[in-house]
Amino acid sequence: MRFCPFAQRARLVLNAKGIKHEVVNIDLKDKPEWFLEKNPLGLVPTTETLAGELIYESPIICDYLDEFYPEKKLLPSSPFGKAQQKMTLEHFSKILPLFYKIAMLRKSNEDVSGHEAELKNKLSKLNEALVNKNTKFFGGDSITMIDYMMWPWFERLESFQLKQCLDGTPDLKKWAELMLEDEAVKATMHSADTHRAFQKSYAEGKPNYDYGL
Repeated sequence: MRFCPFAQRARLVLNAKGIKHEVVNIDLKDKPEWFLEKNPLGLVPTTETLAGELIYESPIICDYLDEFYPEKKLLPSSPFGKAQQKMTLEHFSKILPLFYKIAMLRKSNEDVSGHEAELKNKLSKLNEALVNKNTKFFGGDSITMIDYMMWPWFERLESFQLKQCLDGTPDLKKWAELMLEDEAVKATMHSADTHRAFQKSYAEGKPNYDYGL
């Protein structure tokens, strides 16, 4: 689905590694029967290989792509390096619900200041991780898998009205600016206005999955 951050993870890795692929977008409100026959869970992203193998869950898809197409590896070669990235991803996965909770509360005109403070606190810990590493990106001085795994939500900060949560996290802010220069990011991203338009249609119960086409 074009606006799904989890699906964007897979597209980021496909583009970063230069893997030839075909994207088939799914209407999540009206999933086609052929798709449900392939994946009864109806999850996106779902990847089908030329051999007909089906893989779902974005981190699993991305790990598979990195292993099956070993050129331009995105994961570290050392077991400890891989474990570090998985630990960072596990920590980040606990931040994600806050993005959606704040959006839902705003829709109901409820106070979100407490949740914003919590998000700022969690983002400050990511900032500390960059400070401690003293590198441009989370895996070193070049983009690796963990950067792509986290990026889709940072792309949406402005449309979620959460960009101010990066105030006070200068290293994380610089990381986000550097990510915008990446070719895979450029190839897969939408503007804040486009995200806002889709999010508005979604909030109204009529998601326009084809917006901008």
